[in-house]
Amino acid sequence: MSLYGIIADLRRKYPTPAATETLDMVVAELGRTRDNLKEAVANLSSKPLPPGGKPVLDELVEHARGEGVYDLDYGPDPYDKPPLEPLDEGTLGIGAILVLSSLLGIGLAAAAVYAGINAILHTSG
Repeated sequence: MSLYGIIADLRRKYPTPAATETLDMVVAELGRTRDNLKEAVANLSSKPLPPGGKPVLDELVEHARGEGVYDLDYGPDPYDKPPLEPLDEGTLGIGAILVLSSLLGIGLAAAAVYAGINAILHTSG
């Protein structure tokens, strides 16, 4: 059974607000630890659990150990630092055109604002 299957079973077994909040805290930590319950529980040890949440957490750890999903390691995060790709001439040219067109747009907008303010200030009324 998967770790999240165990959590789903515990949600059905303990439909109390304290159990739900505890399991929500565990799932949030699992997102930070890449599904490593051992690290998630270690992170939760410094946070206050809801009253009655500790037995649910202990049962989760016990079931996870029994299923062999307590200390999962998926290796380094592949999305942490994507490899840098070389910049080819076509991409560089497109980037330069985008920069120039953006600067031209900003310049035209500034000129329009200047012309509008100048017209307002020099209108005799």
